[in-house]
Amino acid sequence: MGFARTCSVALVGVEGVVVEVQADLEPGVAAFTLVGLPDKSLSESRDRVRAAVVNSGAEWPQKKLTVGLSPASVPKGGSGFDLAVAAAVLGAAERIDPRTIADLVLIGELGLDGRVRPVRGVLPAVLAAADAGYRQVVVPEQTAGEAALVPGVSVLGVRSLRQLIAVLTDEPVPEEETAEEGRPDAMLAGLLVPGAGIGTGLAADPADGPDLADVAGQHRARRALEIAAAGSHHLMLSGPPGAGKTMLAERLPGILPPLTRQESLEVTAVHSVAGILPPGEPLVRRAPYCAPHHSATLQSLVGGGNGLPRPGAVSLAHRGVLFLDEAPEFSGKVLDALRQPLESGHVVIARAAGVVRLPARFLLALAANPCPCGRHSLQGDGCECPSSLIRRYQARLSGPLLDRVDLRVEVEPVTRADLLGQGARGETTATVADRVREARDRAAARLADTPWRVNSEIPGHELRTRHLAAPGALAVAERDMERGFLTARGLDRVLRVAWSVADLAGHDRPDHQDIALALELRTGIARGVPVGAGEPA
Repeated sequence: MGFARTCSVALVGVEGVVVEVQADLEPGVAAFTLVGLPDKSLSESRDRVRAAVVNSGAEWPQKKLTVGLSPASVPKGGSGFDLAVAAAVLGAAERIDPRTIADLVLIGELGLDGRVRPVRGVLPAVLAAADAGYRQVVVPEQTAGEAALVPGVSVLGVRSLRQLIAVLTDEPVPEEETAEEGRPDAMLAGLLVPGAGIGTGLAADPADGPDLADVAGQHRARRALEIAAAGSHHLMLSGPPGAGKTMLAERLPGILPPLTRQESLEVTAVHSVAGILPPGEPLVRRAPYCAPHHSATLQSLVGGGNGLPRPGAVSLAHRGVLFLDEAPEFSGKVLDALRQPLESGHVVIARAAGVVRLPARFLLALAANPCPCGRHSLQGDGCECPSSLIRRYQARLSGPLLDRVDLRVEVEPVTRADLLGQGARGETTATVADRVREARDRAAARLADTPWRVNSEIPGHELRTRHLAAPGALAVAERDMERGFLTARGLDRVLRVAWSVADLAGHDRPDHQDIALALELRTGIARGVPVGAGEPA
């Protein structure tokens, strides 16, 4: 009788659970039984593992074999358990020393020829193993860079089961064929979800992406874009077609600061699980950008699917920008589903197979026309939409959703002088990004001893008790609240925006001009504040 055990990781969303893989050999009719709540793809590992072991030059034990996955109450799926199952079987058959694999975490799919194929979700799996106290992991060679992002963990990347056996038995490690230079590696197919596309949700490099200087005019909208980036405030751009709403939103990721190390790990984990992490880029360093079409379903936006839910657009935009162009064309149920993640920074999806908590702290940018034809706000352009139709169209964006949007800007049509270059050219993305980064640094220094890092995350109670505006600066905002122009949530959001305006201007705390600009950008009521008020000289 032989027994061996090793470990792997089961993923539930972007969180992992360490699973002990046990193999037991007993005399009897040769059979292979797999227990521990495996799904269909995991049950098929019996045939993959048997063929891989034989084709790797090892002898398959002709005994009664039982492989158990513990804890048995946790649902397990995917092909990432193959390598751990094979190692446990070889340990029980004494082809390798069971003690050498007892504290190893093995992740990878096996081909019938014994090659180790990469799987999705390696980073969150290794993070879960490290949190559980494991310090040695074995992963496919193609994902070794992703696994090495976790500090304090020794990573071994292998291309085949033969190489793993040789390493564990101190034998010469055989060479394995690699893809020819210039040709795609077929082994990377396991990292991609069909239909998701490589790099979906990732913004272009700011050096190669669209430049903010390409936008003609729109000084107030550009100012709102800068404030949104400085404090991670939600933004809505409304105006006629062709005014530049989409151009502005597409340039928003370029002025966001680079992700911190912790933020990069969070974003990379989500993209790895979703199967859209670009090959050769184990760490996402730029803020993501996701712009789903207005026909997107509820499941594609917030997450879902058969079995355990998969990340949706709100999670793919985590720590970045979620842009909804033609926002009123989205389903009302889809838009209202954003209300909870906008407040909490995560989304909880319950299905029959389990409950998954996915990160969803994103900057929401909305773009909308004033009416179905888009000409309602223009003079002399003949909007023929009935007033009832205009009201219904604008009501598609519900009040509770708009109450969570900090900045609301009317984007005016571009003038001839601006379009033909007769006016002053706007600042470049690099110039605005430097100013945003300095504002973020000021906010981070002020919030150093708190769990918050940007102004949009500060709770209202803290704003009213510890982070106070200048004396008398809130008088106008208090009057607006008394008149019903602002809700309690709205007042808190005005204060957050005012702090971002102050950080951009280098003020120690918001003054009356900072508050007035924040109020104007939220309510749309002119306060007599110049567009550049608060900007550094």
